Amino acid sequence: MSTITLSDGASVWYRRLGDGPPLLHIHGSAFGHRNFERLTPLLIDRFGVIDFDLPGYGQSIGGPTKQGMDGLSHQVAELVGAIGYERVHVHGTSFGAMIALNLAAHHPDRVDRLVLSCFLARYDNAARMMRSTWKRAALESGMEAVADLTSVAGFARRFYDEPWAEAQLAWMREAFSHTEPAAFVASTETIERADLSPLVEKVTAPTLLIAGAEDNMTPFRPSPSGVGMAQIAERLPVVETSILAECGHYLVIEQAPAAADLVTEFLTR
Repeated sequence: MSTITLSDGASVWYRRLGDGPPLLHIHGSAFGHRNFERLTPLLIDRFGVIDFDLPGYGQSIGGPTKQGMDGLSHQVAELVGAIGYERVHVHGTSFGAMIALNLAAHHPDRVDRLVLSCFLARYDNAARMMRSTWKRAALESGMEAVADLTSVAGFARRFYDEPWAEAQLAWMREAFSHTEPAAFVASTETIERADLSPLVEKVTAPTLLIAGAEDNMTPFRPSPSGVGMAQIAERLPVVETSILAECGHYLVIEQAPAAADLVTEFLTR
């Protein structure tokens, strides 16, 4: 585990686990690197997995970048070079997938293969309404309340019948508590402002899209006001798509073994 100071002054915590081709994970908007806590152990036999906290999350320090999604992708590109890699495989989920798409469009020299799970290139009005309730909860009640709200929207119904569901929900409350409410609100507003659809045609990296069939946060086909993975799949030059049945937005948690199999097969083919 190490810390890198970027050119803008942000201090970024990261760790590398396993051996093999480097695979960078980019987390969602409330978790920090613990977003991949169930997935990473399933990948380290085949990859050198790099988990990190974006500035303002977990053990990283720094404020929101004024350049929005572009600035975040520049930070990630700088991090990749600073820890000694020219190119890496990248897997971003949710907010992290938006950053990963931007990274692949603006810094194609940094990205080998690309995995994007559970995201929208442009949020539809329903997703914006959902996010507005989370922002209020973060500022008025704290991040543990956000954990509960996002769990209601983020997991498939079957998840709540699992014997490990209660422990997972408690884990999420604890993980979310390490995120600054201001950082969460800032990232949410970055998401709400973003329209990444013009960048899709600029992505040249072979791409795997993974969706949850019961994802209510970022559905595979959003309403007409949004742009989702269904539309993105039609516009990427080299793309494969997989939709996991009985799975919600948090597929890297709900169905970590299935996600690991898909990622491994795609990156090692």
